[in-house]
Amino acid sequence: MEMKTRWLRLAVTSIALLFSGILYAWSVINFPFADINFSPAALKLNYTITMCAFCSFGFFSGLLSKKIAPRIRILIAAVLTALGFVLASCVNAGDTLLLYAGYGICIGGGIGIVYNVVISAMNAWFPDRKGLCTGIMMMAFGFSTLLIGNPMANAMTAFGWRYVYRIAGVVLFVILLLASFFSLPPAPGTALPAPKRKSAANTAGDIPAREMLRRLSFWKLFCFFALLAAVGSTAISGAKGQFEEMGFTASAALLAGAVTVANGLGRIVSGTFYDRFGLRKTQYLTSGVAICATLLTWLGYLLPVPGMCAAGLMLCGFSYGFCPTISAAFASGFYGMKHFPLNFSILNLILIPASFVPTLLSGCTSSVTFLVLLCASCVGLVLNLTIRRA
Repeated sequence: MEMKTRWLRLAVTSIALLFSGILYAWSVINFPFADINFSPAALKLNYTITMCAFCSFGFFSGLLSKKIAPRIRILIAAVLTALGFVLASCVNAGDTLLLYAGYGICIGGGIGIVYNVVISAMNAWFPDRKGLCTGIMMMAFGFSTLLIGNPMANAMTAFGWRYVYRIAGVVLFVILLLASFFSLPPAPGTALPAPKRKSAANTAGDIPAREMLRRLSFWKLFCFFALLAAVGSTAISGAKGQFEEMGFTASAALLAGAVTVANGLGRIVSGTFYDRFGLRKTQYLTSGVAICATLLTWLGYLLPVPGMCAAGLMLCGFSYGFCPTISAAFASGFYGMKHFPLNFSILNLILIPASFVPTLLSGCTSSVTFLVLLCASCVGLVLNLTIRRA
């Protein structure tokens, strides 16, 4: 009977991730803080703190996965995110630490817990369609900026940002409360379909985190996904400004939204491809798309051809979509499901170094930036060619 509920569970948890993805909408909903004299550097630092909290709290969630039930962890996350939005709504000029504590630590940390619990639980329900399952959830998470962030920004203009931030906290609390009832892994003995491809199954056994960290394969995976995430986050974080630089002033916001859509599509396409063709071919496709995306964008700036730049940025968004979906699939495929919550949370720490790259490259011209990203993609391909399970 439980087996019949897995698609309902996936639907509810995907909705929870759709709203939780507001984490990535910071560039869309941060304008009130700029209006009260927060500097661009302070706002960028808040995003970096948010991503560090997202990864760190996700790690601790994985660490405590065998001691604290998934439902309790999501309830803790619901309280943290609601508190974060309330604290952020109280920020005035000069309250930098309050902003960092509220939005950066509470919201970032709470959503990190949700992300870890939901991805871990739903992967266990879909051993036969692990890539598709993860892709659907990641697509929902990636679409949040377009479907939740933009309407929230419009509402802030109409009704006042403090009021909207508090409402957002209440809405997210209620949604996470509901999701806590659907985010449980299958009970022992639940009959689940076997993986359709032998290569998609974990053939190396269930590897604990301590053993995983001793394996060269893990560190190659970590470096590869860190490079891929750095490429995607750098391209996407400044997409609107880049389109304006190309001359698409009137349509810059719309085109930046299209990059977000491409990001979401990349998540479900990569998951479906993984289910059908397995780990090895997915590795090559992931590197190939990243290289093509950065090469096209770099050439567009170098020549210059604005249309080529725009197409390259769309492809960058698409390639970035591969990162969260495939990292989850690789964590389970290489190291098994028994220790997946902790193993995945460790691999997800790639977002911490990746979040610093856009800031480090902010002083470079666009052509230099994408040349660096192209080189990073090529290094990722070299790593990819040497990655094995052992």
